[in-house]
Formats: sequence, structure tokens, C-alpha cells
Amino acid sequence: MTRLHLVLAAALSSTLAACGGVVPPPATQISRPPAGPPASAFTRPGPLIGTDARHLIQMFGQPRLDIRESTMRKLQFANGRCVLDAYLYVPPQGREPLVTHVDARTPTGTDIDAASCAAALQAK
Repeated sequence: MTRLHLVLAAALSSTLAACGGVVPPPATQISRPPAGPPASAFTRPGPLIGTDARHLIQMFGQPRLDIRESTMRKLQFANGRCVLDAYLYVPPQGREPLVTHVDARTPTGTDIDAASCAAALQAK
């Protein structure tokens, strides 16, 4: 900064202070926090993870529910012994949606092991 700029800045600062104004501190660069892990880092290995809808239907028959949203598909399979919900999402490569999460429960709503439910659904 030249001397003239410093004098003008000081004069402006004094004028603002006399008017009750607040002189903001010089702008600082805001750093962004580092990006977190991808969603795939939270996927737990387990039965049916990575399976596409066609294979699920081959294993369990027609789903009781087939709910589609813009980026997700939920297939629900059930028999008298258990209910299995498979959540499919499009992978980063943009291929066919794949199972990334599975929930399993009894018809009364008690959580059960997804592998046991899958076996019960296949046994019919």
C-alpha cells in the first residue's frame, strides 16, 4: 500500500469510529473442512449386498412392494415367517441399482437376522 492509501484508510477508519460504525477486520480466506468418506464406506457387508433387482426376484419371486424414487428403489419380500426390505441405489459408475442395505423382521415387527430371513424366503 502506498502512503496515500494508508492515510485515507486511517481517515476513513476515524470517521467511521466517530459515527459509531465498526470497521470490519480484513477479509480472511475461509478454509473448507476436508470431504468425508463416500457413502459406500458405511455399507456393511452382509447377505444380498451388491445384488441387483433381477437376482432378488429370481431368488424370492415377485416382491410384495416395489417402491421407486429418483435415486433409490425398495423391494419388499415376505412370507408368513419374515419380511425383508432391500434398498437398491445406483452405484457411482451409473449401472443397474444394487442392494446397499437390507432390513429383516418378523411379521410382528421384531428385528431378525437378514440371512435367516433370506433363507426362509427361499425355502417358501
